[in-house]
Amino acid sequence: MAHRSSNRKRNEWAVSLLRIRPDDRVLEVGCGPGLAIRELSRIVHAGYVCGIDHSEVMLRQARSRNADGLRRGIVDLRLASVDALPAFDAPFDRILAVSTVLFWVQPDARLAQLRQMLRPGGLIAVAHQPRGPGATDESSAAAGRETAAALERAGFSPVRLETLGLSPAVVCAIGVNGPRCE
Repeated sequence: MAHRSSNRKRNEWAVSLLRIRPDDRVLEVGCGPGLAIRELSRIVHAGYVCGIDHSEVMLRQARSRNADGLRRGIVDLRLASVDALPAFDAPFDRILAVSTVLFWVQPDARLAQLRQMLRPGGLIAVAHQPRGPGATDESSAAAGRETAAALERAGFSPVRLETLGLSPAVVCAIGVNGPRCE
């Protein structure tokens, strides 16, 4: 996973959409081999970057790839999943999920939980690039629209879509933890 140039590009792009600041608290859900965590820790110098993944194999790779951030105390990697989120002592400024939301059970409920972990005005970015036979730019766009709608149902507002021109396209839904309109 870490050696594909498209994976690196997708993660770097998703991180760039979050407009990370040096003192931000950032959570990545499904951090895999730690590509985005590495990008995040290059920007965050006075904050906190946490990655969770349900796979110990992926966490071993992420730990190796992010040894410097772990030593500096700004990176925290945990064995956990979006279905059983760990507790944290403070809200996050930014949350990132790359190529994971389609595997989530009850994505609307998971997004609502993540919203509770995000400070008011904080951003969430949920990126997806379909893989496999039949994957097209249109299937990517459809998945992006579905994710954007799920973010809105979870209370994020405003929500926008961004597209990265890989083949097939990567679509990222970005939501703001704004006031819930009910």
